[in-house]
Amino acid sequence: MTATIDRANQIVRATAERLIGEGREIGVQVAAYLDGALVIDVAAGIADPASGRPVDPDTLFHVFSVTKGVLVTALHIQAERGRLDLDDPVVRHWPEYGANGKAETTIRQVVQHRSGLPQMPPEVTPEKMCDWEWMVARLAAMAPLVPPGTRTFYQSMTHGWLIGEIIRRSDPGFRTIGKFVHDEIAEPLGISDLWIGLPEAAAKRLARLVDARPPSPPSALYARSVPPQVDMVPAVFERPDVRAAEIAGVGGIFNARSSARFWAMLAQGGALDGVQLLSPDRVAGFSRPLGGPEDPDIAAFGGQIPSIDGFWLGGPAPAVAAAKHPSAICHSGAGNSMGWADPAHRLGVAICHNRMSDPGGADATLEIADTIRKSLGLN
Repeated sequence: MTATIDRANQIVRATAERLIGEGREIGVQVAAYLDGALVIDVAAGIADPASGRPVDPDTLFHVFSVTKGVLVTALHIQAERGRLDLDDPVVRHWPEYGANGKAETTIRQVVQHRSGLPQMPPEVTPEKMCDWEWMVARLAAMAPLVPPGTRTFYQSMTHGWLIGEIIRRSDPGFRTIGKFVHDEIAEPLGISDLWIGLPEAAAKRLARLVDARPPSPPSALYARSVPPQVDMVPAVFERPDVRAAEIAGVGGIFNARSSARFWAMLAQGGALDGVQLLSPDRVAGFSRPLGGPEDPDIAAFGGQIPSIDGFWLGGPAPAVAAAKHPSAICHSGAGNSMGWADPAHRLGVAICHNRMSDPGGADATLEIADTIRKSLGLN
């Protein structure tokens, strides 16, 4: 078995190094758990092009919306403990949220990106985005773009404050989302680097972002949900105050080992190494689709299918193709970082990198994903 794992790592490393040599990646980490054991652990390339600092297994990466998988799991932990029900109105836990036509919004609608509130406050700045109390107060006061529950509008950034504040309000300790994730997910699972709010001491391990996405005019909705002054670009997300803030929808800073260990727990029905965070029935429900490709709201996501309970499902769309199987639950991040759990194969995978490409350029991530499966003998 050891020889098989060594050979699989050699194959994955060769793919990563080829992609780096072709200029399609700069620095890459890949980790995969199979049946609860770490079987792929690869670090290659350059973490900081300016200094030449190499990627090692402890290098940290911005993973952007991969963070949402951890965020939604934290919410389901609260539901498992009876501290909330996904069909509760948000105002049961967060009374101020009912302003301006949002009183009937349910937690489930927020989880499903159907709150009608994908837009950031128009006066947001990087500094204000780092102020949790300011953000949640402004979101609570805002009017939705459409009546809650009527349309699927991806909550690119607002997802983090909406769900994070529901978790905080329903927690007896009133913990912040970063503290909750550390206490209830990372620590029980023995995960060292699952940061929502990066400590300054860890910043020296952070890979530098290179934004290689071609310029393109944003849609009107995207410009409201991700205003240019807080866009997911190096100039914003490499600021010390931003990386230290608990920006729970897109601000996660992980490494592949830590992210893959989290997804491995979901791949095994909510348990890893004897630690049960969620029930198997709840995790099985994460693979239920919310809609089909014929749904116009889903078509707007390029064919990505969100699940009933807040994850994305694998499939042919570029942003989720790495997860492949339609029962696999996943989340990609800006620039094509990726994490997924494939329950059918008990496989949890994370791919972290610092060269951000557009969703149509997700082929490098897909090549790594296909190489992982092939090297492990999985379909």
